[in-house]
Amino acid sequence: MRTAEDRCFRILERELGGLCFAGARLERRPVDPAIQFHPDFSQPHFTKTPARPRGLSPEKTCAGRSNLVYIAPGASGKSPGAAVALNAHIDVVAPYFPPRVRRGIVHGRGACDDKGPLVGMVAALKVLSETLAPAGLTLNRSVVAMFVVEEETGGNGSLSLAMDRGLKRLYDSILVGEPTSLNIHPANRGAVWYRAELHPPAGVSAFEMAAFVIEELEKEGAALRAESRHELFPQCPVQTCHGILGPFGEHPSRICGEVSFKIRFARRPGKSGEALARDCLESGLAGYLGLYGDKTKVTDPATGRPVLARHYDFRRCADGFEVAVHGATGHMGAIRERDGAITKTAHLVRSLVFSRAKLAALDGPVRLELGGKSGDERLVLEGGQGFVPTHGIQEVMERLRRAAERGAENYLRRCGRRRSGAQAVRVTYEKLHNAAFDGDPDSPAMRNALAAAQVCGFRKDGPACGWAVSCDARLFAGEYPGMPVLTFGPGELALAHSDEERIALDDIQKAAEFLALFLLRQTGTLP
Repeated sequence: MRTAEDRCFRILERELGGLCFAGARLERRPVDPAIQFHPDFSQPHFTKTPARPRGLSPEKTCAGRSNLVYIAPGASGKSPGAAVALNAHIDVVAPYFPPRVRRGIVHGRGACDDKGPLVGMVAALKVLSETLAPAGLTLNRSVVAMFVVEEETGGNGSLSLAMDRGLKRLYDSILVGEPTSLNIHPANRGAVWYRAELHPPAGVSAFEMAAFVIEELEKEGAALRAESRHELFPQCPVQTCHGILGPFGEHPSRICGEVSFKIRFARRPGKSGEALARDCLESGLAGYLGLYGDKTKVTDPATGRPVLARHYDFRRCADGFEVAVHGATGHMGAIRERDGAITKTAHLVRSLVFSRAKLAALDGPVRLELGGKSGDERLVLEGGQGFVPTHGIQEVMERLRRAAERGAENYLRRCGRRRSGAQAVRVTYEKLHNAAFDGDPDSPAMRNALAAAQVCGFRKDGPACGWAVSCDARLFAGEYPGMPVLTFGPGELALAHSDEERIALDDIQKAAEFLALFLLRQTGTLP
């Protein structure tokens, strides 16, 4: 990570180093290991390996790593006081796929999350650098551009800068770059990532138990959504996403696109067993589609093709059947537009479990195995839950924990086991834990942003609303209550973290134009 971050920063230093703002400077500000004592600190879970199961300490994780900061000071005495900061992150999620450009569209991992918003910021600074001096103008107040690490793993890069009181003296508002489709948001919904380790008693399937745990987590997520009413979040962006199930999936907030499992019988199943297994799968699928919709019948406007080609593949193997369940990847914030393979798998598995006796009557005892592995081993399920300011993060975490335990207990009761769910599933929150925040939709910064959007031609009618996703913006809102914190950028959220991630160069240009005008107004350089 140190090496990759250094390479990114060298590119940015090359681009920013040639700007001609008087007194401007570039700094690599070390990530402060003292962030480990802050309640918003995210444990360095990504440093854990089989050989090092406890991972690295915060001190070792931070060693030699930094954020990049570009500071363009305002003209002394022209407009006293601090001004505006911009923030964008350089890290991306897995899996990586290489970039290509076709017909003005950049395809590649991180294209819209968060390279497009970041490039828009650099371009805006370049525009101002090249146009102010010939016009005899200078920035009246300072601009601070932050290029940060570790947003996708919890926000520790921005947390280090948010805690930097010396840097804070240079800005009194901040705009965080994210793929918001050029919309401006004064608030963010919250998000927390859970990790549920399933360890059932001997002879009980962890994979089958997971299906019932997922069911209760989904129900709890639906209850949270039903309870959420907030004027800045009329779209009610309360999503439940399951990103990792055992070996399937890459990231808690990336919708899982593929899960496979086997239906194994004591003896090779006949045609009647195959027909019943297919009926069970179709019944489970019908239940899933009733709740989440059929994405094979929804056209992706960007491609003209269905969001999903098919829901699953079914084929015979030596002692049963293999089922490959398909989904449509993407950011958890776009779960309603995409399709989660893990949630769908849970519906199929529960349907099979409910009909176990009928299946066994045809071809002997039946067991379900995840990805060819024994269903009796421990299993880890990871995902995220979104919420709005109507709910505190501690309440959400506790409700998810209880829901997972209910699901485990429901399955154990079905198996005739008298054991509490708390003994069979352990839920922890070592990764991202972002509180929701609601800012002032009529702050001076918001008014300047809306005026700039009006000039650029993409201001939409209607009241301002919160963003349907969580990001580093909440760290600055939490650290400095009352400070205007906006989220804005080019790119579509539905494409972030997906296998089709991309961004239009035209949208980056529009973002750069907007940011240049916003900075002129926010620094008092132009009215």
